[in-house]
Amino acid sequence: MSKQKVQLPTQNTNEKIPLKVEVDKSHFINRELSQLLFNARVLEQSLDKRHPLLERLKFLLIFSSNLDEFFEVRVAKLKLQVRYGREVFGPDGLSPKSTLKRLAERCHIYISKQYQVLNDILLPELAKENIHFLKREEWNKSQREWIQSYFDKEVAPIISPIALDPAHPFPKLVNKSLNFIVTLKGKDAFGRESRLAIVPAPRSLPRLIKLPKDDESNKDEFVFLSAVIHEFVDGLFHGMKATGCYQFRVTRNSDLNVKEEEIEDMAAEVQGKLFNRRYGHAVRIEVVENCPEHIVRFLLDEYELTERDLYKCDGPVNLKRLFAVFEMLERPGLEYPEFSPEMPPALESSKCLFDSIKAKDHLLLHPYSSFNPVLDLLRQAALDPAVMSIKQTLYRAGHNSEIVNILVEAARNGKEVTAVIELKARFDEQENLALASRLQEAGAVVCYGVVGYKTHAKMMLILRKESGEFCRYVHLGTGNYHIRNARIYTDYSLFSSNEQLCEDVHKIFQQLTGMGKTLPMKHLFNAPFTLKKKILRLIENETEAAQEGKSARIIIKVNGLTDKSTIVKLYKASQAGVRIDLIIRGICALRPGVKGLSENIAVKSVIGRFLEHNRAFYFENAEHQVYCASADLMERNLSKRIEVCFPILSAKLRERVYKDLTLFITDKGQSWVLDSNGDYRLMTSRTSQKLVQQILLDKHCETAARE
Repeated sequence: MSKQKVQLPTQNTNEKIPLKVEVDKSHFINRELSQLLFNARVLEQSLDKRHPLLERLKFLLIFSSNLDEFFEVRVAKLKLQVRYGREVFGPDGLSPKSTLKRLAERCHIYISKQYQVLNDILLPELAKENIHFLKREEWNKSQREWIQSYFDKEVAPIISPIALDPAHPFPKLVNKSLNFIVTLKGKDAFGRESRLAIVPAPRSLPRLIKLPKDDESNKDEFVFLSAVIHEFVDGLFHGMKATGCYQFRVTRNSDLNVKEEEIEDMAAEVQGKLFNRRYGHAVRIEVVENCPEHIVRFLLDEYELTERDLYKCDGPVNLKRLFAVFEMLERPGLEYPEFSPEMPPALESSKCLFDSIKAKDHLLLHPYSSFNPVLDLLRQAALDPAVMSIKQTLYRAGHNSEIVNILVEAARNGKEVTAVIELKARFDEQENLALASRLQEAGAVVCYGVVGYKTHAKMMLILRKESGEFCRYVHLGTGNYHIRNARIYTDYSLFSSNEQLCEDVHKIFQQLTGMGKTLPMKHLFNAPFTLKKKILRLIENETEAAQEGKSARIIIKVNGLTDKSTIVKLYKASQAGVRIDLIIRGICALRPGVKGLSENIAVKSVIGRFLEHNRAFYFENAEHQVYCASADLMERNLSKRIEVCFPILSAKLRERVYKDLTLFITDKGQSWVLDSNGDYRLMTSRTSQKLVQQILLDKHCETAARE
């Protein structure tokens, strides 16, 4: 790292630096198209033989899950704009209607590729490892008898087939549920001659069924529930003949759409909206590939969808449910090897973590570093008679969260526990409502942040009385207080007792739980008040340094970059000669490599075993140079969320973060590079370079598996 430090200017912060090339809509990449390209990069991992075979299958399923959410949220939002004539154009100038057309074109290509990879590559390779997903025609006699018995005992008693006639209109089917449309011949007990019926697959039943093993067999064999229902569907319509059975699935708008300015009780409003999520407007329909055209047309008309919204699937329409296979198999050789996260000696050997944190700041990088110190600090606080209060934000904590268990214990032990819980953390709303109730029952103070702003900051503040005086300790992170995520998401965790940093965190909690004016802060940048302004000023500072002939450098690692003001500032910095490296895992609206505009900007995306989630910034001429944050550089994070960005005050820890960042910049084994056309290319072949995440595993973890 450069040892040169320049204090941020306090005057002329509004001075305009002219652009040599004026920015127009052609210099921005469409947000939704960029997000879809990220999902395509995830799909590509299923072809990368450097990943173990079952992990390649997992990438395929993650792609399917990501695409579900993409339709439920992003596509649904665009469709609503078109439906109600309220189209909002992004910086790229592409209309929602045009965006939907381009998205559909690419989604059809990607979904077709997904099933091609599954059927032609992964399933045959799994079969070589004696893992078989059997089609109906592959069942032998004993298997068929067992499956027939399973259907009779476990499936048929739960299923409620619905005939379609004037007394039974088309049912309202739950979002993403597996259903069958059945064509029938004959008359029922009442003499009615129904032609069609709907068979909803019970959500309580597993979509994947493991067949019993023969005594001498070493095969793991599975059948899909869809195949079981298809094979024995005749048994649901006694006296009639099922002439066709076709699975389908409808994806619906899943945005809660809470009108916060009109509500009185946030918890009650969110609880009420959760049910409606299951029955929002249809945005996509998936049907099995051999579904007849007249049935397809019937379904499209029923859901008011077009051919563009139709996706024909060469296999199960609900691939996400295949995740269950990982709980039914024990094939360690086909999965990532286990590893033991590092535990910093100063934290591992300390009987009192407060003493260790008071001695110096500590920085962890999960999952290479253990998440246990976060839990241990909270446990010690819950039991320590000297601890007076604990304040914590919770965005995603997970089912049966250990963090919440400890906070409950602390409240029962008489600590003043305050939890700021975000009820609108997408798809975790129900769990957050439940943990809020648990904390309230234990005597903790629970609040839901600020109406209109999601609380996305990751903060813990502990107040302890030492020798008659109050001392404060903080934990600040880039990721959630979610133990499982800490094993698969990369995130920084900072422990500090710095008085000014602790005072800043205290002020933010005051803003969240009380009312009053914005309070000045010494070290933290916080959204929606100062974060965007400070980031823009840090970029400007590098621009001015470059114009003065000084060395100037910016490194930014975030999950998404879409904020127009930030992108324009980066373009200006590039034109001034600032060297800029952007490590953007997902969405990036900035277009690098444009002559005269962004030639000094490089953008890369790293996709791999761990989800790159940590947000970190390096500004060569800034006061502290290295910063970490809970926020991405997106409009929603900078203006509609409660976020924090914190400096790394220790020179030693700053150097460590800088080295982490440069490792990603120099990586050639796991990086996708964005070009000026908006396309990504893998930097090297899939076999010639070591994965950057494996390098970090080798560096940090005691028992990390070697390639």
